[in-house]
Amino acid sequence: MTEPQYFILAALMDGPLHGYGIIKAAEQATEGRLRIAVGTLYGALERMERAGLVAADHEEIVDGRARRYYKLTEDGTAILSREALRMQQAAAVVIGRSRNAGAAPA
Repeated sequence: MTEPQYFILAALMDGPLHGYGIIKAAEQATEGRLRIAVGTLYGALERMERAGLVAADHEEIVDGRARRYYKLTEDGTAILSREALRMQQAAAVVIGRSRNAGAAPA
């Protein structure tokens, strides 16, 4: 899973969002480090929708334009949880070695 995909799914954990809302949520979650381009977002949403990870929730018209909201599916939630656990386990390996590297030799 790519970093943008991970943060797109994470953005939908609290409920449905439209594209701009997803972009802003991902940016906020990464303290501005990750800025998802519009093309990247909609390409990823399309692939994740085909894979059953997200689904269109509803649409509304804002300023004459359709705004589609997406929601996380059960499969999306499961994949996101597995990816978070995988990253946590991977980080623990490095963090553990970093702590041990700072210890005085015996």
